[in-house]
Amino acid sequence: MAVPAYLGCGGARGNLPRVGFLTQPERTPVSRVRLAMEQAKDRPATGRRTWGRRKWGRIAVGALVTVPLILLLVLAVFPWGVLRGAVTRAATERFGRPVTIGSVHRVDRFGFHPVIAVEDLRIPQAIWAGRGDFARVGRAEIRFSVWPLLKGRFVPEDISVSGLRLALVRDKGGRTNWSRPGEPEEGGSSTDLQGLTITDGVVSYRDARQDRDAILRIAADPDKGIRAEGTGSVRGAPVRVSVTGAAVKPGRWPFEARIAGQALAMTARGTMDRPFDTDAMTLDLTARADDLKRIDAVIEAGLFQTRAVQLTAHVRHDRPRWTITDLKGRIGRSDLTGSLTVDKKDGRTLLDGAVVARQLDFDDLSSAQGRAEAAALERRIGPRLVPNTRIDIAKIDTTDGTIRFRVGRVVSAQGPSSITGLAGRMTMDHQRLTIGDIRLGLREGVVTGQAVVDQRNGRRVPSLSLDLRLTGASVLSLSGQTAITGRVAARARLAGSGETIRAAVGRSDGRIGLVVANGSLPDRYAAALGFDAGAAFMGDNARASLRCLIVGVDMRGGTGRADPLIVDTSRSRLDGTGTVSFPDERLALRLTGAPKQGATLRLDGTATVTGTLEKPDLVIPKEVKSVGNIFKSIGRAITGHTGPHAQSADCAALARRVLR
Repeated sequence: MAVPAYLGCGGARGNLPRVGFLTQPERTPVSRVRLAMEQAKDRPATGRRTWGRRKWGRIAVGALVTVPLILLLVLAVFPWGVLRGAVTRAATERFGRPVTIGSVHRVDRFGFHPVIAVEDLRIPQAIWAGRGDFARVGRAEIRFSVWPLLKGRFVPEDISVSGLRLALVRDKGGRTNWSRPGEPEEGGSSTDLQGLTITDGVVSYRDARQDRDAILRIAADPDKGIRAEGTGSVRGAPVRVSVTGAAVKPGRWPFEARIAGQALAMTARGTMDRPFDTDAMTLDLTARADDLKRIDAVIEAGLFQTRAVQLTAHVRHDRPRWTITDLKGRIGRSDLTGSLTVDKKDGRTLLDGAVVARQLDFDDLSSAQGRAEAAALERRIGPRLVPNTRIDIAKIDTTDGTIRFRVGRVVSAQGPSSITGLAGRMTMDHQRLTIGDIRLGLREGVVTGQAVVDQRNGRRVPSLSLDLRLTGASVLSLSGQTAITGRVAARARLAGSGETIRAAVGRSDGRIGLVVANGSLPDRYAAALGFDAGAAFMGDNARASLRCLIVGVDMRGGTGRADPLIVDTSRSRLDGTGTVSFPDERLALRLTGAPKQGATLRLDGTATVTGTLEKPDLVIPKEVKSVGNIFKSIGRAITGHTGPHAQSADCAALARRVLR
């Protein structure tokens, strides 16, 4: 068959490709090899390098696929028992004491969720915590995922434990045997366990700091859930303890914890976001106790001793914050409602809350023992005006924050109280407690101001600063039935050191001022103030005006010197000098008086006031009321020479001076 020249391998169109597509079927294997060799000779050097890169690329891709497959295979069949030594060393470092493990071996053969068995695990007890072991486990089987291990995390998925013995201890200083040596105690932990089984488990707990202990037998079943029961004591009161929870699996975990006893009963019922995650949980709390301090031994909020108490609250914990809402309760016959948030920052506890009481008896805020001690002290030294309330806040060393309070009515078992309401704001800042915006309502009048307790910088004894002002009161509202009337104002500015208010005032410097003005008193009283014995004994029911009663006391080291002490009436004027000494509140005053007009029977001399602020004792010397002195007075009355008359005091200026 003839082929056109321009379609062949030669001819006039020889400049075309040497291999035409119509001649391809006629090539032999030998010709194809020869053709490939010729083409290779004509191929550039860059083409040969590209072919080499492709070859090594295929090798690299193969290695990238093969090596992970080999690693995965190693992970799937890894004999985890060979890590017993490493695990033992890590646990020893974690607890700071020699941990021993009898054996560690893999139970299954293949997979990325292996099951390992740990037998005869023993962690010795911390030397300071006593003898025995901190933890012992007869056998534990643990299923876990290998993938978190690639990030350095061990995440168990299922745990089965038998023969568990755990002894938890905390000393008086707050050191725990489960924390890392030298590190502070941490909060609760969470888990993503898909199952938990515990047989023959016993957990004991001793806490010297809060004076509480318990021994619990614990069991867990993947279907029936968790149950722990046992006995113990809280501040010496015997209790039974029980904890129940749903089966452990991913998701929210309902639980209930109970403490039951005659002196203390508490129930916490709620849900943790994940099993054992006490750092993220919601619960409803009810509590009953013979003393708020006994409840504090469980919740550790720094509370104080009181009468019997009942409380309910709704609580949410999102570490580090506790949010307490719908707080309701009674302490003795006092009631309260409120809310509180408790936060943690830089190792300190931060409080922010508000408490409202419709009715408050201050005696409810002390225990039976405290009231008995106060009564014994009063029997020994007599009644005192300044309270003996403790102000030592040395143990409140990591708590700051603000609590606002409001009391609708103050009551007392000793009788009606002159206090009708109370409000203020307590702020703690690194052991400096400020009780500010104080508003103490009276039947008439109000007390305002602030009190500061400062125990910073490791002070053994706190300092107390008081700045209180009384306005709008009356003599009748403060003292009940009395023949004397008048408006009352007062101010106290004191600073001293002591473990109680009484002790601090007993060492204080400052000034106290008292003013009674625009009042009245029986005429015979006014005459007696002017040392007019005749008018005092023969007086009728007439009344005299009380222009002012002015008392200023300069305090130095707990001893106050009267400057001035004046009682100015329309009929007479009385002046006094002397001291009042704290904390005994003992009086040592000298009084001299003079009438403003002629006296019926004026006596010469002075009177003294001794005793205490609560029980003053007026003493008239014998020579003042002697027969001779009386006859002298009668003689002066007959002749009309009764002595100089008193001048009215500048009441307004004196009042400004003592109240400034």
